[in-house]
Amino acid sequence: QVQLVESGGGLVQPGGSLRLSCAASGSIFRIYAMAWYRQAPGKERELVAAISRGGSTNYADSVKGRFTISRSNAKNTVSLQMNSLKPEDTAVYYCNTRGATMKGADFASWGQGTQVTVSS
Repeated sequence: QVQLVESGGGLVQPGGSLRLSCAASGSIFRIYAMAWYRQAPGKERELVAAISRGGSTNYADSVKGRFTISRSNAKNTVSLQMNSLKPEDTAVYYCNTRGATMKGADFASWGQGTQVTVSS
């Protein structure tokens, strides 16, 4: 079983910055993809940014140039640096990882979510 613990959400003014972090623990052999999703009230969950084990990244058009995803393969962590935040970035942000356990089984795990509120 793989657990994800997120941190770093909060309230920030428009134009401000936040950094989200997510740490994976448990019976992990290797993590392949790591990603951040978000879900705003009344909307579907959407992909914000993803990063492969090799460091390839992709971003939602709405956050390109403002958000940066990074990871540490050694520490099984992923971070999301969010700059120039806008009110429309307000949402619950979820960490997601996919990989293989020590027993050779594939896993896909979600974090519990962390609230990001952008408001003056």
